[in-house]
Amino acid sequence: MMRLMRSWQVAGLAARSLSTQNRSKVETVQNDLISQQYMEREYKFGAHNYKSLPVVISQAKGVHMWDVEGKCYFDFLSAYSAVNQGHCHPRILEALQQQAASLTLTSRAFYNNILGEYEEYVTSLFGYDKLLPMNTGVEAGETACKLARKWGYLVKKIPENQAKIIFVNNNFWGRTLSAISSSTDPVAYKDFGPYMPGFSLIPYDDLQALEEAVSDPTVAAFMVEPIQGEAGVVVPSDGYLRGIRELCDRYNVLWIADEVQTGLARTGRRLAVDHENVKPDILMLGKALSGGVYPVSAVLANDEVMLCIKQGEHGSTYGGNPLGCKVGLVALQVIEEENLARNAEKMGLILRSELSKLPKEIISVVRGRGLLNAIVINEKFDAWEVCLRLKDNGLLAKPTHGDIIRFAPPLCITEEEITECVGIITNTIFSL
Repeated sequence: MMRLMRSWQVAGLAARSLSTQNRSKVETVQNDLISQQYMEREYKFGAHNYKSLPVVISQAKGVHMWDVEGKCYFDFLSAYSAVNQGHCHPRILEALQQQAASLTLTSRAFYNNILGEYEEYVTSLFGYDKLLPMNTGVEAGETACKLARKWGYLVKKIPENQAKIIFVNNNFWGRTLSAISSSTDPVAYKDFGPYMPGFSLIPYDDLQALEEAVSDPTVAAFMVEPIQGEAGVVVPSDGYLRGIRELCDRYNVLWIADEVQTGLARTGRRLAVDHENVKPDILMLGKALSGGVYPVSAVLANDEVMLCIKQGEHGSTYGGNPLGCKVGLVALQVIEEENLARNAEKMGLILRSELSKLPKEIISVVRGRGLLNAIVINEKFDAWEVCLRLKDNGLLAKPTHGDIIRFAPPLCITEEEITECVGIITNTIFSL
């Protein structure tokens, strides 16, 4: 173990030295406040609904972020997969700036000259007839649920107010009242009732339980993440997604795939469902749909489903705004043209291979696909403390569910940078 530690320390130091020489310098803004003062001000004037890592970021570029004191870090969270393209991607910023100078918002009271182009590109890319534009991932989830219920009444002929939507345990799609009504996490739902009716829960990665649930003729839809992100990057068994498709077809139930975090090249494919070559009836997108510079989300479906929603029955003032559409269009083009899915698959294999060499008495599990990965820390150690030490060593990650740490860097990360990051993680683990 000591021999391994020393070899990794040497490799890590060499890689960091090389990276420091090649990494372009970013000028830090001179601030009157230090990090602690920024954090204290947030605590005093802001709601206490987040437990943030104690670091105050002021700039970011590519896979790196800088704090207000000028220290550089590797970003291994990617704003929960919102910056797949890398921080402040120049093409996305250029699109944002150019569009902002001409037209930002009309609302949907009028047509605009960007929305149709965006809709055509996205529907062609993912193979659906129609797109319904929204702003945030949770809005995409709300939209998908409304759409499924409407289809259930108009097409499946479910009796009025009896439509059900099935979810899985440990799901996460936001914190609205609907989203927490489907949650199994007491932190999310406790003291926020009463809850949305018509939502049922089954175990994840359990096709027998799914068949029992969807055989109920009042079930309109089954909503699931292809890989559970907030639950700790839980990857289902091979064949689970194909089984979902088969069962939903057999029982005339819509499959809603929540690809807000797993989609857009994060797992090494354009969508996570592409790993099993299946297509959901309703597709939810968000986060990296804008490259992290503007809130953009979307729901895609074919005409039989999407046209169940009629004029005035759903919408958003900012949904489909010209600025968001232009940013979303270019953000998707960057993913495609820079082959980020291919790079995510390659870098993810390297990362998991190297992390699997770490001692099992400290890291009991390494799992993931592409660059959506997690390690499970042995209960003798504190994952929050590990993340604090990673921060001190120049890498930012966050724990989830107490003993799990997600590793999800921007998809533009290079092999040299992955090697450097493995060195940081390894040295941190051996310092416990």
